[in-house]
Amino acid sequence: MDNYQSQLWDASPQEALIIQSQLSSCVIQKDDFSVINTIAGVDVGFHPDQQNARAAIAMLSYPELQKINSSVSETRIKFPYIPGLLSFREVPSILSALEQFNVKLDLLLCDGHGYAHPRRFGLACHLGVLTGIPTIGVAKSLLIGTHKIPGKTKGDWQPLIDHDETIGAVLRTRTDVKPVYVSIGHRISLKTALEVVIRCSSQYRLPDPLHQAHMLASNR
Repeated sequence: MDNYQSQLWDASPQEALIIQSQLSSCVIQKDDFSVINTIAGVDVGFHPDQQNARAAIAMLSYPELQKINSSVSETRIKFPYIPGLLSFREVPSILSALEQFNVKLDLLLCDGHGYAHPRRFGLACHLGVLTGIPTIGVAKSLLIGTHKIPGKTKGDWQPLIDHDETIGAVLRTRTDVKPVYVSIGHRISLKTALEVVIRCSSQYRLPDPLHQAHMLASNR
């Protein structure tokens, strides 16, 4: 796997497109786990010079959402910023941060898209397939698809549609707050992904594990 991952991160943008298309068939779009006791938020920040990435992981108990552990890893960026190919820029640093954990992670919430992606293989899918950990993508902005505006109450949502396929959901995590874009990453259904994100959302727009990871990635 190490050699394979090395080949992935050394890929050119053209090769990255092919890799995404090939690996997208590995995504499991149904609940494929027993119980969730731990959940982790994953976020990546960048230094002002855009040469180094800072990946942060905040691990919480579920459903209590009590902090258990965290890790941060800084790595050199090897891949350019190209929308739709962000996993090739960010996942190497995330994998480095994951290596610091010696306990089992039951679920990952990723700051980015999963199945709601032109090739149905965004960052959350990529990370899930490589690690085997169930993953959910939670993004702050739209990448692809169309949708109706969800209601204003926490928990209201509308399907995100692309070419007549439901690829995710637009979810209100707080009443009267701008919604987020939720999609599956790997080994989870959209229905369960929405339930988890809602349950993890308290006082912030982003679910608590992602908010904590964002603070760590921003070095706050």
